[in-house]
Amino acid sequence: MRNLVKLAIIGLAVLVAQTASAQEMLQIKGSDTLINLVQKLSEEYMKKYPSNYVAVTGGGSGTGVAALINQKCDIANASRLMKPKEIKMAKDNGVTANRIVIAMDGLSVIVNPENPITQLTKDEIGAIFRGDVKNWSEIGGPDMPINMYGRQSNSGTFVFFQDYVLKGDYSAKMNRMNGNAQIVEAVKSDKSAIGYVGVGYVKDATGLTVVSVASKRGGEYASPLNSADVKSGKYPIARPLNQYVAGIPEGAIRKFLEFELSPEGQRIVEEEGFFPIPSEYEEFNSQVGL
Repeated sequence: MRNLVKLAIIGLAVLVAQTASAQEMLQIKGSDTLINLVQKLSEEYMKKYPSNYVAVTGGGSGTGVAALINQKCDIANASRLMKPKEIKMAKDNGVTANRIVIAMDGLSVIVNPENPITQLTKDEIGAIFRGDVKNWSEIGGPDMPINMYGRQSNSGTFVFFQDYVLKGDYSAKMNRMNGNAQIVEAVKSDKSAIGYVGVGYVKDATGLTVVSVASKRGGEYASPLNSADVKSGKYPIARPLNQYVAGIPEGAIRKFLEFELSPEGQRIVEEEGFFPIPSEYEEFNSQVGL
C-alpha cells in the first residue's frame, strides 16, 4: 500500500511538471503600486489564454529591477525609472533593459478627513516630508503635529517622491510602511496624518481626503482623480508606471505586453483606478515594437 501511495505521489508530481512545462510561464516581480493592477491584468489574460501562466509578486520596484538584472524574472514592475547604476549592472550581466509604459498614475497625497486641509502646493508637501514643516498650523491647518507616512527605500514610489517632490532627504520621523494599503489604513486612523499612495488605492476609498496640489504658490490646484489633469501634466505629481524587459520583447512576454497595451488592457487599467497611457507613451513604446 505504501509503495502504491509513493507511486501515486510521484505520478502526480510528474503530471504537474508536464503541465507546467506545457504552459508558457511568465514571472513578473516588483512595484507594490503596480501589483494589484498587474495581477488583475494577468487574471484576465489567463482567462483569455488558458495555456499561458503568469505569476505576479511584489517587493518593491528595486526588487523587480534586481530580479531582471539577475535574470530571475521576465518582467520587472517599476513605478520609477531605472537608475544609471542599475542600467550599468544590467549591461555588465548581459541584460539590455528596455522600458515599456503601461499606465499613468496621479501619485496622491492623502490626509485624514478630520483635517480641514484640502489643498497644498508641491513645495509645501516637500517641506512637510523633509521635516521643515512640523505642525499643521504652519500651513493654515489646526494646531497639531504632522505625522508622516511613506514607503520604504526599496519602493519606486519612495524614490520618485524623493526626487520630484522633496528634492532632498526624508525626515527621520517619517513612518516607513511596507505598502500603499498600509499607508491608507494609517492615514484613516490618525487625524494628524499625511501620506502618499498610487491613485489606484484611493479612487474609491472612503475615510480619506485626497489633496489637490498646485505646482507652486498662486498656481492652479489639480486633483489626481481627474484623468485629464493627470494625462496633461497639470497635476504636478503625475508619473508613468513602467515595466522593464530584457532586450526586445518576444514570444510570451510580447504577447502579454500587447494585451496590457490593448484597448481591453487599458480598460482594465481604468477599472483599477489608474489612467490609460497618452499618445506620447504609445510612441515611446513603439521603439521596442509595441
